Amino acid sequence: MITQNKGEWSELYVFLKLLGDGVLYAADADLNKINDLYYPLVEILRKEDEHVKHYVKASPNIEVKDDENNILLKLPMSEFEAKAKILLDNIKKSDSTFSVPVIEDFMNIIHCTKVKADSLDKSDISLVLHDCKTLREELFGFSIKSRLGSASTLLNPGKTTNFIYEIMGHLSEEQITEINKTDTRAKLRDRLLKIKGYGCELNFVEMENENFKANLQMVDSAFPLIISEYLVQYYSGNGSLISELTPKVRAINPCKLNTAMPHLYYEHKMKNFLTDIALGMTPATAWTGEYQATGGYIVVREDGEILCYHLYNHNQFQEYLFKNTRFDTPSASRYGFGIIYKDNNKIYIKLNLQLRFL
Repeated sequence: MITQNKGEWSELYVFLKLLGDGVLYAADADLNKINDLYYPLVEILRKEDEHVKHYVKASPNIEVKDDENNILLKLPMSEFEAKAKILLDNIKKSDSTFSVPVIEDFMNIIHCTKVKADSLDKSDISLVLHDCKTLREELFGFSIKSRLGSASTLLNPGKTTNFIYEIMGHLSEEQITEINKTDTRAKLRDRLLKIKGYGCELNFVEMENENFKANLQMVDSAFPLIISEYLVQYYSGNGSLISELTPKVRAINPCKLNTAMPHLYYEHKMKNFLTDIALGMTPATAWTGEYQATGGYIVVREDGEILCYHLYNHNQFQEYLFKNTRFDTPSASRYGFGIIYKDNNKIYIKLNLQLRFL
């Protein structure tokens, strides 16, 4: 029996529904379907145990082929559509992890042994799509994000995502002890308010991880400073949505830009950063600027509709990320932040960066 969570089942749902629909529609910045912008499906490639199977659309059927182009099975697309509907119903009504025996039986029939396929290119699903404008068929890797379960994480936290601030001003030992006794996570805001209440300010000095710092500098040499200001605003309780914090950061203007100019500098840099994170950048690995998800994002809406942000629709994708992401607070004890500490007679505090979808 296969038992998986909603997110893992959602990836199989995308696989089945695409084979049933035979087409992938694009979305606008608000996750609405663009009816006249779509990509006909040619085939889906699934890698399992070092073997690649090809699920080829031959309307009204799907042909399952092996590496040597032998046809293993032929089934109507309507069979995949029906099983996708059953799986969607189970995802919606289930909590935590669960099994779906009828789907497991169907997986065996279609030579699919795993809910989550092995990656061909570090993306979640590999599709050959037909581009109606260029009349070309190309292989794309897409990342899948589902809104059927809990909110997905865009940037996972770690000690690599800690930002270090010097506390400018005077704090006595008693005041430091008092502030550190404040509960973390929900009360981290209270710690920063107490620091400010004692007449002190946070001054960003460094990131804990040099590799992530270098990755952020690929976006902009000043981007670590920009993110550091977002974190101060977030942990101070001034909002969590990237879209609502950006005007505040723009008003503070940490980069001392010419505010007489109309350029949306901070918004533009944040959109570029979100795109890089979404399509390949990770904190611990040197970022080359090359996207791993070569197609873009597939999003499963709450109603089960599957829509995509293809890299061809770059502006809509960036706007979607900007409007639908927020900062979050991970475990302070696990990742070593939120506590005032001393080093060479100076006092510091670390804040952690985690990003999550709405």
